Amino acid sequence: MKLWKRIAAVAAVAAAAGVLIYYGIASDRLADLAKIPDNALLSKPTVNLWYTDEALSDYLGSVALDFSEEKDVRVIPKLVSGLEYLETINQDSLQTNSYPDLYIISNDCLEKAYLAGLASPVKDEAGLVSEENFSRPALEAVTYKDRLVGYPFYYETSALIYNKTYMEALAAASLEAEADAAEGEAAMEALNENGEPFDAGNTEGAAEGTQGAEGALGAEGAQGAGEESGESETFVPEEAQLEERIDAMIPSTIDNILTFADSYDAPEQVEAVFKWDVDDIFYNYFFVGNYIDVGGPNGDDTESIDIYNLDAIRCLMAYQALNQFFSIDPDEVDYDSVIQEFIDGKLVFTVATTDIVGRIEEAKKDGEFPYEYGVTNIPNINEELKTRSLSVTNAVVVNGYSQKKDIANEFAAYLTGERAQNLYERTGRMPARKGVSFENPQAEAFGREYALSVPIPKMMATSNYWVQMEIAFTRVWSGESATDTLKALSEKIMTQVTGQPFEEEYIEEPVEETEGYIGEEE
Repeated sequence: MKLWKRIAAVAAVAAAAGVLIYYGIASDRLADLAKIPDNALLSKPTVNLWYTDEALSDYLGSVALDFSEEKDVRVIPKLVSGLEYLETINQDSLQTNSYPDLYIISNDCLEKAYLAGLASPVKDEAGLVSEENFSRPALEAVTYKDRLVGYPFYYETSALIYNKTYMEALAAASLEAEADAAEGEAAMEALNENGEPFDAGNTEGAAEGTQGAEGALGAEGAQGAGEESGESETFVPEEAQLEERIDAMIPSTIDNILTFADSYDAPEQVEAVFKWDVDDIFYNYFFVGNYIDVGGPNGDDTESIDIYNLDAIRCLMAYQALNQFFSIDPDEVDYDSVIQEFIDGKLVFTVATTDIVGRIEEAKKDGEFPYEYGVTNIPNINEELKTRSLSVTNAVVVNGYSQKKDIANEFAAYLTGERAQNLYERTGRMPARKGVSFENPQAEAFGREYALSVPIPKMMATSNYWVQMEIAFTRVWSGESATDTLKALSEKIMTQVTGQPFEEEYIEEPVEETEGYIGEEE
């Protein structure tokens, strides 16, 4: 299933399991509530929190109980179906007394929530929701019409994943080759300093030179120059030196990956150097993310839409050129199959979302992943064309109909600020809060990509943009014109936004070569 569809209906699995409406299952902690006398509970005001992601249940229950113990209030988390989630909140807020005082929702729904009166502007007296505590995409994600209407909670984005074991072997071989070359040059210099120019045919002079050079080179240098014993030591690079070389070899551009693939002497089990789910917009959008504007920085401005432009066309042309190099069939690949291939050691590089960390660590425990791996930023296309990943931020929103907005704001700040530290370890969800430490450094690497990402827009008028963009990527990958495809997409979206037929001025596809392999003419 496409990631963006999973985000839009994250509780569908729970619904299929018969868990439509479910009071927090923070098993041990919330069970303690049953031991408290009813009159003690009733003496405290109650704040209701709704959410759709079952993975949060134990964590939210624990945080809610801790907050209840600190404050003269109790918080009741409630897992509900993700199907028509916002509609249910709206209906219950208008017709019943069982509506949520606050709820968790993805940022692309915030315009709809705000216009329905379901998202109250944040009362952030402590100044939590600021650049000091959250990155730019997190703040933009929860901003609507220049108002903060939610607390950034956790996010999803994509990054480049690589097999570090393969890269380490390549780096070690590179360092060894350099060491051998340097050792040979040193031996030559020592021989020449002994007064006898090196002559491959003068074995007697070479032997004498070797003996004379032993003092200058030391025992290791003498062995490298051809000591009579003929023994050689195994080259072992220093760890810091090896890490530095690996970092230098990690591709910063797609062009670098192509160059790598062209020269890489892959192990037998490797079937592809680079492979990703080309059929899902979440793993493709970074190609055009830096040059397409849908709604401005906060994703809420219908006057700021720029889909059809020369740079975006060039990026799609570069994307299309990759099909000639990697030949990935969209009908035969999906995200899960790609990740399994990476775990099986069949890939060197792939693009994945934050779940990859947990999946690999689980595979390690089961003995199915005998490698080391790394996470790094999505590479640019080349030195000229830059990339930006797409991100979705889930926010804690205070219901505009709540009669307890003050305490709801206080709990929202507590949940997304003070208690963000152990969110990932407890749920597998990446906290939007900056400064959170992780036991696994690969989890932390996703935060660096998130800080560079472009948030998913909030505008209802462009809600089908993602489906249409995914279709556009599929067409371009299969060989259709990048400029024609992007022009048609832009005209469709602009017609929706303006309410009248819209026609873009045609932009010719550029014929000049882009740097490196991508876009190179035959």
